[in-house]
Amino acid sequence: MSDLPLAEHISVDITGHVATLWLDRPNALNAMAPQFWRDFPATVEALSAADNVRVIVVAGKGRAFTSGIDLKEFGPMLAGSTPEVATRRHLYQTITEMQRTFTSLAKTSKPVIAAVHGYCLGAGVNLITACDIRLAAADAVFSVREAKLGFVADVGTTQRLPKVVGLGAAAELMYTGKDIAADEALAMGLVSHVFADADTLHKEAAAMAEEIASNSPLAVQGAKHIMRIGENLSVDDALDYMAVWNSSFLASDDIREAMTAYMEARDPDFDGT
Repeated sequence: MSDLPLAEHISVDITGHVATLWLDRPNALNAMAPQFWRDFPATVEALSAADNVRVIVVAGKGRAFTSGIDLKEFGPMLAGSTPEVATRRHLYQTITEMQRTFTSLAKTSKPVIAAVHGYCLGAGVNLITACDIRLAAADAVFSVREAKLGFVADVGTTQRLPKVVGLGAAAELMYTGKDIAADEALAMGLVSHVFADADTLHKEAAAMAEEIASNSPLAVQGAKHIMRIGENLSVDDALDYMAVWNSSFLASDDIREAMTAYMEARDPDFDGT
């Protein structure tokens, strides 16, 4: 895609209908420097607007997914010793802008798969909890480190992690700041599959993404939208919303293509209309 924004520590590969968004600062364990927080949402939004992209995979290059926020860059700001945090208002604006970075994943209509190997620390957990599906390699290590650094995780973990693993497990991770291995993350539901190594993880993430991309984009994106809306509705209200949604979208080219392909004993070729 020639219209992707330039990004210093992010790269994108597109194969078919699958875009892999790489955290691409391997020499620093993909630590998130200040520019990352502006480049990442811009890249996600460009992929969201691309009609040829149906699934986004987020992965890390090098030895780790991410070591989290770059403390060398952000340490002075967190300690309140730089001119940039001269006012509480400016700090508030900075935090809300950083929150937007990972909210871009939650809000994109495209399904997002996180493929985690090595370290996934601090802000990395904020990132993956905004994804729809989380996969891990056996060497993955997860930690909500913020309590050990003296502040509350403020760009998504506190809000999203309890919905993923439950209040008790989320509280344990946030209060202790401890490391957990991939098998424990699997047991608590933080990830849905664990693979032997990073190479296998990335192959399996790509295969899952391709399987999703082969389905009707209207159906897949509709399911993501309905689940997100339903989080804040009663069951009765969510069912009514579902009925309104399907009454609007059932008369689609995709569903006609699915029925025709079934009758002709072939795989459907969906175009998302």
